[in-house]
Amino acid sequence: MANEWAFVSVRTLADALRAGDTTSRELTTYFLDRLEKHGPKLNALVALTRERALRDADEADADFARGVIRSPLQGIPYGAKDLLATSDVPTTWGAVPYRNQQFDSDAAVIQQLSAAGAVLIGKLAMVELAGGWGYDQPNAALTGPGRNAWNRERWAGGSSSGSGAAVAAGLVPFAIGTETWGSIHCPSVFNGITGLRPTYGRVSRAGAMALSWTLDKIGPMARDATDCMLVLQAIAGPDHADAPTLGAPMLTITPPSGPLRIGVLESSIEHSAPGVGTNATSALDVLGKFGSVLPMSLPELPMDEAASMIIMCEAAAAFEEFIAEGKSTELTAPEDRMGMWHALAAPAVDYLRAMRVRARATAAMNQIFERFDILVAPTYSVVAPLAEGSFDEHFDKHDAVSLSGMGNLVGLPSITVPTGLGEEGLPTGIELLGRWWDESRIVQLAEAFQGATGHHLAQPPDWALAQS
Repeated sequence: MANEWAFVSVRTLADALRAGDTTSRELTTYFLDRLEKHGPKLNALVALTRERALRDADEADADFARGVIRSPLQGIPYGAKDLLATSDVPTTWGAVPYRNQQFDSDAAVIQQLSAAGAVLIGKLAMVELAGGWGYDQPNAALTGPGRNAWNRERWAGGSSSGSGAAVAAGLVPFAIGTETWGSIHCPSVFNGITGLRPTYGRVSRAGAMALSWTLDKIGPMARDATDCMLVLQAIAGPDHADAPTLGAPMLTITPPSGPLRIGVLESSIEHSAPGVGTNATSALDVLGKFGSVLPMSLPELPMDEAASMIIMCEAAAAFEEFIAEGKSTELTAPEDRMGMWHALAAPAVDYLRAMRVRARATAAMNQIFERFDILVAPTYSVVAPLAEGSFDEHFDKHDAVSLSGMGNLVGLPSITVPTGLGEEGLPTGIELLGRWWDESRIVQLAEAFQGATGHHLAQPPDWALAQS
């Protein structure tokens, strides 16, 4: 199998399968071997699902032979973050206390991808318990610190670290990640790939670890925006096992409606690291070809604080028994071992205040979207930090405002796309955030941007995966 398959789009692989240029078994074997060889170098792999993958690949090939086409993902290998339940291998949630945890059935997203004909080849690493315990350094995972596909001395990002690194290194064509506050976008931008966070309630979370049930979201991570939308189309939809999905409108691809009104978050570029800011400024020049670009500011509400309080209280409720029984002392990061005890004593009034802030923020953002179609800002104000030591010094250097806390608090859809390389040759990115349920519009702008720039086509240097 030629190495040319490693860094191509899902669409290119799908065309090759339908044309008979390759088979799903050949592709699956290729990516299985690649993930098995290189995944451990990045601390990105929890478990291969080789037996299952080859069985599903053979089924996809049999469908192709009969002329049965289930979806554009048919026969395409992929990886899933290890908080999504699978019946054939343990689901560790990235944490030592759960390393042997076994479920009887697959998560809803895994089932939907199986129905689409996609081939699961591995469970991918994550920050322990999705990062909800307050970790402040990279070594907070069962598999060790996630390592960046561009430089193994740098962090892959959290909490979907394995998903980001595996896609960037060409170990899987796409991956599934989850986000409560930044966990799709962070590893996507640090590894130079595209990550799509859907509207809250767009994708069923049945069978996924619950960290914060009013904030958790599941979405695709891939090489470009078009691939992300193909995956989202396969996994979106109502599910009686996850009540917030029942009121979601159908995911549709709406035609472009003329020039866009694009709002740039004030101070987000100026307070970013130099390389991040320079690349974001260049990105705005490109985005200006597709509409008007004007400054905007967020409502003056404690939205980050509200999101933090909600996550803390809901995580404490979800893991109350785990905390009370002292099992958190088995977690990898020392700060995580005591990180949630205080949450069990949080006053209910504080949680209710945070929910009131959310309601006010939702109303305020609705007014902002009367003036703008899409909001933009650097996804992160810095490039990936070192894969060791504390995050404090790295992130405190550039304390830029962002869209992340607000967007997750009120459940807005967002996509991050690469904008080039910044400090020390590491990837940077910009976030495009849209109205509720309007994934189509942000993806279309992302596609236009990627067609005009080509940053998403960049590949990590060969030495990044070399043996140390």
